[in-house]
Amino acid sequence: MGDLKEFDELDKRIIEMMCNSSQGSYRQLAKQLGVHPTTLIQRVKHLENLGVIKGYRAKIDYVAMGYDYTGLVQVYSDDIVEVEKEIVNIPEVVAVYDVTGEADAVVLVTCLNREEFSAAVKKINSLKGVTKTNTSVVLNIMKSENEFIPKLLNNGKE
Repeated sequence: MGDLKEFDELDKRIIEMMCNSSQGSYRQLAKQLGVHPTTLIQRVKHLENLGVIKGYRAKIDYVAMGYDYTGLVQVYSDDIVEVEKEIVNIPEVVAVYDVTGEADAVVLVTCLNREEFSAAVKKINSLKGVTKTNTSVVLNIMKSENEFIPKLLNNGKE
């Protein structure tokens, strides 16, 4: 698969439900979907095998945990492949996006305090192959990537 049109309505409903919350037993989820638990289990396993469902995690509010410094670091490099391999190993890095445009990558960093944030940005900037960085500090998070639910169903119609 790989094309949204190839997923049937039940697959789309399962994905949407899992995006909202993957808590609950298969029996409970199957009841909400109006299908037999065995059917749900088979569909979920199939979606896992396809790589559509890559795992299950709690949605964490990092700010509520004290991670008060978040930023987007645009990275410019003359060897972006090697630089990205190094950036993913920095503990404060939440995500690394290989992008088009002026920058070669955009890195999402979150830290407990200003000193940790400064050190993380300096660590990225000092990597061999990084020619420059441009950092934007996040003031407020209006919507995060873990709140995104793909548009799969249109009021029960495709």
